[in-house]
Amino acid sequence: MSDAPADPRLFYNRHIFICTNVRAEGHPRGSCSVRAAEAGGVEKLRGYMREKARQLGIENIRCNAAGCLDRCEYGPNMVIYPEGVWYRYENTQDIDEIVETHLKNGGRVKRLMLTPDQLPPKH
Repeated sequence: MSDAPADPRLFYNRHIFICTNVRAEGHPRGSCSVRAAEAGGVEKLRGYMREKARQLGIENIRCNAAGCLDRCEYGPNMVIYPEGVWYRYENTQDIDEIVETHLKNGGRVKRLMLTPDQLPPKH
């Protein structure tokens, strides 16, 4: 049994960390920013996610830019807390599905989820 005090209530219902790390084109691990370039870049997609959540009336969430989340080979990626669920995404349609399914309805987008046992894709 622990003597640690109880954790305070959550400041945000959901806290989303979106990798915005930039590496040079051609880096062996790649980077989320480079991989998201065709969709307008990770910053644009992060802003899109915030706006989509607002439009759906999802409150008390925070979408933060993060440095490298060390899942570069799957990028662009994000992690949603407090659940600790990791997703990869490619475009606004993927963001729509994550916002609607996970943030609004509490479900999971299985096809986009990353799991701890995944091995990096072979290129």
